[in-house]
Amino acid sequence: MRLVATGVTYTYPRGDHQVLAGVDFDIPPGTSAAIIGPSGSGKTTLLSLMGHLLPMQAGSIHALDDSGNELRLRDTASWVLQTVSLLPDRTALDNVMVGAYSAGASRPDAVARSREALASVGLAGRDDEPARILSGGEAQRVAIARALASQRPIILADEPTGQLDAKTSATVLEAMIGAHGERTVVVVTHDPEVAERCDVVLELRDGVIHERARA
Repeated sequence: MRLVATGVTYTYPRGDHQVLAGVDFDIPPGTSAAIIGPSGSGKTTLLSLMGHLLPMQAGSIHALDDSGNELRLRDTASWVLQTVSLLPDRTALDNVMVGAYSAGASRPDAVARSREALASVGLAGRDDEPARILSGGEAQRVAIARALASQRPIILADEPTGQLDAKTSATVLEAMIGAHGERTVVVVTHDPEVAERCDVVLELRDGVIHERARA
């Protein structure tokens, strides 16, 4: 799924500071893209506009299939939010199955997808543990597995490795973007190692995008 932004501008209500000042990008299908920049530069704002969590004020962001047809981002994207939100009294597997169900999976398919997703983020065998007893990092991995289980063609992730150590981060990144060409992943991150793992690095500075060339 290709993601194209043109002239995206955003100013927070009751504010006079323009956070985004005409953002343009073109992320090819099956590409992983890291959005980087200093705190307050608008990274999460841009991601929220991409996922329709904020209303567009000016400009546009489109998701295009291989034939150039536009699809609704809310129907094609899964979220990994910076603030993890799980059902505390349900199991890890139940929480991941929510992602599969949201994409229309049958129960047997949802179970199979969810177990595979949990294994891919290093939580094999933890299916039946209640979410309330998981550590912060484990809960974050369950949220990532939930997005993977949806099998939607786009993942939007806000600091998905923020609570993870280096080894676990590598496992999670491999699960998210290792299947090259199968999904388009956009990651907001402060971690240079995460950015290095992505195909494209988009630096948000002074309200606009500067694409960094890969070495």
